[in-house]
Amino acid sequence: MTAKLIDTHAHLNFSPFINDPLPFLDRAQKAGVAAIIVPGVDIPSSEKAINLAENHPIVFAAVGIHPEESKTYMPQMRTVLESLCTHEKCVAIGEIGMDFYREYASEEIQSRAFYDQVELAKSLHLPMIIHNRKADSYIIRILKEVHYFQGQCHCFTSHKTFAQECLEYGLLLSFTGLITFAEEIRNVALTLPPEKLMIETDSPFMAPVPYRGKTNEPAYVLKVAEAYANLFNLPFDEVANTTTRNALSLFSKLTLHE
Repeated sequence: MTAKLIDTHAHLNFSPFINDPLPFLDRAQKAGVAAIIVPGVDIPSSEKAINLAENHPIVFAAVGIHPEESKTYMPQMRTVLESLCTHEKCVAIGEIGMDFYREYASEEIQSRAFYDQVELAKSLHLPMIIHNRKADSYIIRILKEVHYFQGQCHCFTSHKTFAQECLEYGLLLSFTGLITFAEEIRNVALTLPPEKLMIETDSPFMAPVPYRGKTNEPAYVLKVAEAYANLFNLPFDEVANTTTRNALSLFSKLTLHE
């Protein structure tokens, strides 16, 4: 396999990966994965992402406070995140965003944490990795207020109208293994141009077919790329090259590990 893949979202800072990531990284490289972005969800997991990036050439980090942790967000956390961003292998602010599916916190609390981190991303000229569930209008409102749209709508599960709106503002989208079996999500993806898409696993969650019910891992991003190829009726290498090129363009500090 000559084409290289980038898993733009894998929580290797979570169990079962964190204690022994090497077997998972070896399988990923054998599947053609040349880079993996590990996002933080709070300060400790962001620090773990940085540590993983320091110790494994294929791994890159993102740092941020997930909406699930927004109740704990304090302004001084921005200073800590800013310090972590100075690391040469920190490629983004994330995973940040808003979530009203699980109602982790009030709109006011989530907005404050998201707004502050979007401002941080803008000040550092770093892209964002955006988590969004049932929060379309809130996400766009804050991005418009800060006037910053350099980012990835990760694990996209919204409708096609919002997808088009995101693309119009310059955001890129990525899909997980859900695209291998969720018809509604496949139908949304079909309305989008491949040159605006990336791939991800969101490991250890949402394993693709034929691994449903098992722990997801970065090697399985191959199945997401294959699903794109089938969906768009494109050669696999074209999908791999396009999604990799998109990731390298958005995450400008990212490099491929041979």
